[in-house]
Amino acid sequence: MANLAHVATATPVTSEPSRSAGSIPGHGPVSRPNMVSVGTIVWLSSELMFFAGLFAMYFTIRSVEPELWKESTGVLNVPFATINTVILVISSVWCQLGVHAAEHGKPHRGDASVLSLKSWGMREWYVLTYIFGAIFVSGQVLEYSELVHEGITLASSPYGSVFYLTTGFHAMHVTGGLLAFLLIIGRTFTTRHYSHAQAAGAVVTSYYWHFVDVVWIALFATIYLLK
Repeated sequence: MANLAHVATATPVTSEPSRSAGSIPGHGPVSRPNMVSVGTIVWLSSELMFFAGLFAMYFTIRSVEPELWKESTGVLNVPFATINTVILVISSVWCQLGVHAAEHGKPHRGDASVLSLKSWGMREWYVLTYIFGAIFVSGQVLEYSELVHEGITLASSPYGSVFYLTTGFHAMHVTGGLLAFLLIIGRTFTTRHYSHAQAAGAVVTSYYWHFVDVVWIALFATIYLLK
């Protein structure tokens, strides 16, 4: 009996391997970055290089044609463009409020009144963001029509070409963001359970929207202020 007790005591007790701290079964470490967010940031970095090329083109042609720039920038409606810029900047504020609601698992306001802003979820804030973004694009289209009336077109001069290329590509990116908002908003109507993956989709969409916002601020300063 003493020998058996001694063997039992000396035999090491095996146990199930302990899970590493900070990990969830089947999901890997908690500290692992969200690959969708990482991919979006990498893609936005490439888009940044694209717009950097447009800025380089703008300043290069401007240095060659200073008199053309002085003449052409005089027809720009700076107050109108300023208001349009403010609209886009405000839309980023609404977008971030939508992100805050999404991160707290609140896809919509539920049964609360639409006038109760405190009860708004991601859907309501993103709808407001979409409206402001659509107004911005409409403002750009209106400005284009006025410039065409003034004789500044894509083929009229180097200034017209570089103006429409820089602002036009940005407008296309804004339109792409509006389509992304429609997709994110639509998901709130087609799902019963608002998952973490859907919240991540709302977050990465906000990354893109803030990106086009910052790019436009740089374009606005370059085209409308640095005449």
